Amino acid sequence: MKIKKLSIVIPVYNEEKFVSTLIKKVLAVKIGGITKEIIVINDGSTDGTTNQLNKIKDKQVLVINKKINKGKGSAIREGFGRVTGDVVIVQDSDLEYDPNEYIKLLKPIKEGKADVVYGSRFIGNAPHRVLYFWHMVGNKFLTLVSNMLTNLNLTDMETCYKMMTKEVVSKIKIEENRFGLEPELTAKIAKTKCRVYEIGISYDGRSYQEGKKIGWKDGVWALWCTIKYNWLI
Repeated sequence: MKIKKLSIVIPVYNEEKFVSTLIKKVLAVKIGGITKEIIVINDGSTDGTTNQLNKIKDKQVLVINKKINKGKGSAIREGFGRVTGDVVIVQDSDLEYDPNEYIKLLKPIKEGKADVVYGSRFIGNAPHRVLYFWHMVGNKFLTLVSNMLTNLNLTDMETCYKMMTKEVVSKIKIEENRFGLEPELTAKIAKTKCRVYEIGISYDGRSYQEGKKIGWKDGVWALWCTIKYNWLI
């Protein structure tokens, strides 16, 4: 597949400490002549995030400031509605995922093998920060249930890095406003019958003291969404 532009959708909520560094890293990534479109959705941040984003003066970066926080899913829905690239990826703003992995994720799509590529935190030999055991157990359980219902054999359904062609994005209508987004996307990707690949990536997870937001209630909701979007819709 010939790729001229990569659209990077970045949902942001209260990431004053990280967002400027993250966007600099995204801008610095060289991806073989492919241009970048960076769409930042500032989802009602109440700290200094807005001030940090207002300092960015680069034509590749579009910042959309929302007055009310509605959640990651809502922000990505807004971003997906504005993308113009041939390929789209979601980038969390907390530096847990390395933008240098874009090249690796793009390869199967460029070679015409894949329509969607998942970046898995549980395969490969890239470095991973060691953190929460029960988060890992919960993730593997949700991935198992998702696989049972979609008939995919993913190792990391909850990963942020889901790279998709614009054609696949155009077939998906996001309904979830918060972290139920990940199982919803996976269910809807599976229903398109497109070609899905998975590649191991590095992961620099952060602790709750460092600002991690997802909790056990989000895991329960993700389980419900896995069942809902595979069986009930």
